[in-house]
Amino acid sequence: MLLQPREIDRLLLFQAAELARSRRGRGLLLNAPEAIAIISDTACEAARDGATHAEALAAAHAVLGPADVLPGTASLVGHIEVEALFSDGSRLLLIVEPLGPGAIDGPGWVEAAPIAEVVPPDLVELTVTSAAMVPIAVTSHWHFFEANRLLDFDRAAAWGMRLAIPTGSTIRWAPGETHAVQLRPYGGNRIAYGFSGLVNGPLDAPGALDAALALAAERGYRGAGA
Repeated sequence: MLLQPREIDRLLLFQAAELARSRRGRGLLLNAPEAIAIISDTACEAARDGATHAEALAAAHAVLGPADVLPGTASLVGHIEVEALFSDGSRLLLIVEPLGPGAIDGPGWVEAAPIAEVVPPDLVELTVTSAAMVPIAVTSHWHFFEANRLLDFDRAAAWGMRLAIPTGSTIRWAPGETHAVQLRPYGGNRIAYGFSGLVNGPLDAPGALDAALALAAERGYRGAGA
């Protein structure tokens, strides 16, 4: 049987979840990878069964609690990101505090800091507000100009910039939430491909910013202008 990489990943997640469930069934407390596997698999199966985005999140939050995991595990599982197959296609699920409210954010999660009084010269500060109905997360590597269209901020000021947070970290916006963030410019050849498809070329090419702003405005990105 020939499987696509995404299907192989899904089978590996299922196997990890089954092993974790077996250990839990023997009365063992779960470690972080085991808890993540069970929660992620539960969300994916709920989506496959026809659940809505909200219902899949609810199922993920209900499957485990602090009493099911080893001491200190909750602080390592501040959030989980998993791609699930819904009836209308694949979507990313961001499961925040999957072991219950009050869990301590673990490594790889960065809370947006208040605006600092002194900003290093290569950093730019922006105020960003979410107009989405679901949480939005942006990772450290993402070209911030191309961040989710429902994040409202000065897109032009974010051109060629990424979040000034540790590599692999994430900043999350709850619905209606506003954060002040710091951005730093990309180095190297400064060529952006992929992301949201607004650039796909050299960032410093003549007219690149204007063309990307026009495309972003056409596609309904907030902060891109009319």
